[in-house]
Amino acid sequence: MPSTPTRCPWCGSDPLYTAYHDTEWGVPCHDERALFEFLILEGAQAGLSWITILRKRENYRRAYHGFDPAKIARYGEKDVARLLGDAGIVRNRLKIAASIDNARATLELYERGGSLDQLLWSFVDGQPRINRWREMAEVPAITPQAEALSKELKRLGFRFIGPTVIYAHMQATGMVNDHLLSCRRHAELGG
Repeated sequence: MPSTPTRCPWCGSDPLYTAYHDTEWGVPCHDERALFEFLILEGAQAGLSWITILRKRENYRRAYHGFDPAKIARYGEKDVARLLGDAGIVRNRLKIAASIDNARATLELYERGGSLDQLLWSFVDGQPRINRWREMAEVPAITPQAEALSKELKRLGFRFIGPTVIYAHMQATGMVNDHLLSCRRHAELGG
C-alpha cells in the first residue's frame, strides 16, 4: 500500500491545494512578477480563504494581464469597471483600487533603482527564516518582521498590505519556512 506524503494539515486533500503546498508554498521566490502577483493575490485573499483565491488564480492572471505592473499601473475607470464585472475574480472595489495603487508603487520603486526582491528579502536578511513548528497552533499570523515590512510598504504607497497579509506573503514566497516539522517539505526546503 503506497504511503501518503506527509503534509501540513492546512492544505487538506483538495488536489489544487496539495499541489500548491507540494510545489510552491514556502519555496524561496526572487522573481519580480511572481512577488508582485503574490502581493495582489494575498491582498485579494484578505477576509477569504486561500483556496478561494487559488481557484481564481488563472482568472486573475488573465484579468490582470499576467500581473504586469506597468500595464496595471495604467488602469483607469474602464478597467476598474471591467474588473468589477469579472465573476472570475474577487469583485471588491477597494481591493481592485489597491492592486492598481500597488502596481504604481512597484513602478516607483523600480524608478528609484529598487526591486520588490531586494526590498522584501531585506527584511529577512536575504535568507529564508527556518521555523520549527510542531503544530499549526504555533504558527503565528504576524511577526515583527511582517509588521516592519508592512509599515515600510505603506510608507512607499502600497495598500491592502497589513502585517497578516504580509506574513502570508512571506510564507508563500519562502521568506519563511513555516512547514511543520512533520511535513516532508520542511526538510526539502532546508529545514
